[in-house]
Amino acid sequence: MKAPRVTLDQWRTLQAVVDHGGFAQAAQALHRSQSSVSYTVGRMQEQLGVPLLRIDGRKAVLTDAGAVLLRRSRQLVKQASQLEDLAQHMEQGWEAEVRLVVDAAYPNARLVRALSEFMPQSRGCRVRLREEVLSGVEEVLLEGLADLAISGFSIPGYLGTEMSRVEFVAVAHPDHALHGMNRPLTFQDLENQLQVVIRDSGRQQPRDVGWLGSEQRWTVGSLATAASFVSSGLGFAWLPRHMIGRELREGSLKPLPLEQGGSRQPAFYLYSSKEKPLGPATQILVELLRRFDIACLETHAPAEGKA
Repeated sequence: MKAPRVTLDQWRTLQAVVDHGGFAQAAQALHRSQSSVSYTVGRMQEQLGVPLLRIDGRKAVLTDAGAVLLRRSRQLVKQASQLEDLAQHMEQGWEAEVRLVVDAAYPNARLVRALSEFMPQSRGCRVRLREEVLSGVEEVLLEGLADLAISGFSIPGYLGTEMSRVEFVAVAHPDHALHGMNRPLTFQDLENQLQVVIRDSGRQQPRDVGWLGSEQRWTVGSLATAASFVSSGLGFAWLPRHMIGRELREGSLKPLPLEQGGSRQPAFYLYSSKEKPLGPATQILVELLRRFDIACLETHAPAEGKA
């Protein structure tokens, strides 16, 4: 890659000339001599081979080319300043990145609110968000590939902070044979029907949470795919209520009238890596995840409880 011929200082000098209305004013703002400012801009035009300014009376006015380059240069100078700020924050122990792995069943709305609040406080810290299913979250944390994890399981050897519960509802299309029985259903009724289950993304010890042992089983890769299949009349499944609200309202899904077990509400937990202490950015994100988990629960609990 060819090395730049123009320095950031030169771009800053040009910006000062334009923003302050002339060479003398720019020199005063930059605490430099007017001749130094004039030389810097003149040398810059020579290096670029493009006229950036023209003198109109006593005022320096941008040429068309100068206007385009100046606009782009503002982004360049801003990014360079942000890079320097990030380096300073890192020197103070501020992380460059926080890696967060979340079970796909956890409500996205709560993550969005927490991350939206985190962004203006992040000081350039990036967030790497990864979604896994069931034991996949635990594996990512144990492999040291995540700083924070939200899982629906208790992970051995880790002290997790209990988050809110997520309701899973047994559902099928209203025209499904199970709804045609017109009576409370037992697990024996379900064993003879096609069950749609979500594949555990873990590789070491994948789990079949919610599977009844029926041979009529279809395994899919995501909760969204499972919801699509079941709402089309293919089998039944336990799905997070927050993900199927529209289908329940529109009538393409209907809760199964089970005698017991029709609704499950596992607790979710927030874990942090034991590989390193939490940095300041990660601590802020932890507090925001906890705050908006509680806030969203209080806001949406009554609505989520409706069928």
